[in-house]
Amino acid sequence: MAIDLEPEISISATGATATWRTWSSARIGAADRILFTERLTLFLETGVTLHSALQSLQQQSTDPRVARVIGAMIDDIIAGDRFSEALSRHPDLFPATYCNLVAASEAGGFLPQVLEQLVEMDEKQEKLRSTLIAALSYPIFLVVFSIGVMVFILMFVFPKFAVLFNSIYNELPLTTKLLLALSDLLTQHTLTIGTGLVVLIVGGYAVLKQPAMQYVVDRYKLRLPWVRDVYAKIYLTRLMRVMGLSLDRGVTILATLAACREIVANRQVQEFLQGLENQVTEGKGIAAGFEESIFIPVSVQQMIRTGEETGTLGRVMGRIADFYDRDLTKQLQQMARLAEPVMLLVMGVMVGTIVSSLILPIFKLSRAVH
Repeated sequence: MAIDLEPEISISATGATATWRTWSSARIGAADRILFTERLTLFLETGVTLHSALQSLQQQSTDPRVARVIGAMIDDIIAGDRFSEALSRHPDLFPATYCNLVAASEAGGFLPQVLEQLVEMDEKQEKLRSTLIAALSYPIFLVVFSIGVMVFILMFVFPKFAVLFNSIYNELPLTTKLLLALSDLLTQHTLTIGTGLVVLIVGGYAVLKQPAMQYVVDRYKLRLPWVRDVYAKIYLTRLMRVMGLSLDRGVTILATLAACREIVANRQVQEFLQGLENQVTEGKGIAAGFEESIFIPVSVQQMIRTGEETGTLGRVMGRIADFYDRDLTKQLQQMARLAEPVMLLVMGVMVGTIVSSLILPIFKLSRAVH
């Protein structure tokens, strides 16, 4: 998705107008929300009323879906609804956390400031997502490329040497015999193997979509030693950032916890948040729930306890989010740097095995001829 974040803006005595160069995407998502929020903040800071700002945004939007959403919000506001209520009718674009913060800002009279913080929060989450994708993309490419090269050699190179190698089959190295057998299997049963792989992938995807299997996968994300460390930091960064901003801006703890259940797609974490809601409802405080969780580090538990006792819970959560954001970024970069030489080594071993399995028998034949 290509989005130009530099709009052409002109401000006159009657207000502010903005011409967006682009606002199009395959689907409405975080980038569209960031762009909408950023532009709306600009209008409000220059003194334009909310209704006029939304009308301008609707007129200048080049994405008809976004224009329809803005038009629906304008109609709701004209009908007497608050801005936060109009936003809440479009949960695909504006999650509950976003709506709760806007509602709190409407009551306190600081909407532009909250919108700025929402842009910052979304940008940090998108940066974390980009870092995660960048860390995984190159190792995955190397794996796919290695498998593709090996399949190509086995299906199109080895068969050309099959008749030649069969004449000295008993003298062939073990690796050559194994690769010849694998080559025969791939060339003679290509359709069967391809169909089986498709069925396996589709069936595996269908099984993983089942609620019971999703729960098992979510559970192991927070239990496997190496995987747990990465996922726990991802979930903590998201939760702490949203909760910290919400509490700092006057959103109630119960409303914050209810909204946070939507930002982490993990059943275990959602159960943890439900437990926190129960703790708060019973009057035990939020720190007690954090101390009972198996994936929350002890240091975080202690900081949450301190923040609750001193009345600085929102600020403490914000600092925890910043710390784990930096720590996770550093860890993902280290993983990517480590994965590259490992994958190159694996590729080298694979290619070396295949080449030696071809060259050694040819040397034997050439010696026999001489």
